[in-house]
Amino acid sequence: MEKVTPFLMFQGNAEEAMNYYTTLIEESKIISMTRYGANEAGEEGSVKQATFSLKGQEMMCIDSNVEHSFTFTPSFSLFVTCDTEEEINRLYKALTEGGSTLMPLGDYSFSRKFGWIVDKFGVSWQLNLPN
Repeated sequence: MEKVTPFLMFQGNAEEAMNYYTTLIEESKIISMTRYGANEAGEEGSVKQATFSLKGQEMMCIDSNVEHSFTFTPSFSLFVTCDTEEEINRLYKALTEGGSTLMPLGDYSFSRKFGWIVDKFGVSWQLNLPN
C-alpha cells in the first residue's frame, strides 16, 4: 500500500472548491488536474481527477459524471488545528459564507475555541484552537 488519500466527489464545482480551499489555507496548492475531453463520459472541461494539498495533506477530487442523490455528510469532516485566534476567526468567517453552522465558534470544554461548519460546497470542517 502506497498511502491513504481523502477523496472528495463534487458535482460540477471541484475546480472552484480546490481553488477556494488552496487560497484559504496557506502552504496549499493544486498538484495535478485532468479534465474530461470531448466525447468522454463527463462534461467537457470538468475535473476528471485532481490532486491538491492543504497544508501538506494531499487530497483527491473529481466532478462526478454520474448523477446521484447523495452528497457530502458531516460524519466525515476536515479537522483543522489553528495556531492563532485570528486564523480560526478568518477561516470560520470564510467557510461559513454560503454554508451552514453545525456548532458555532465558541469555547468548549475540549477546546479554547472550536467551530464546526458545512461550507458552500457541502464539505464539513471542524476548526480547532487548542487549549
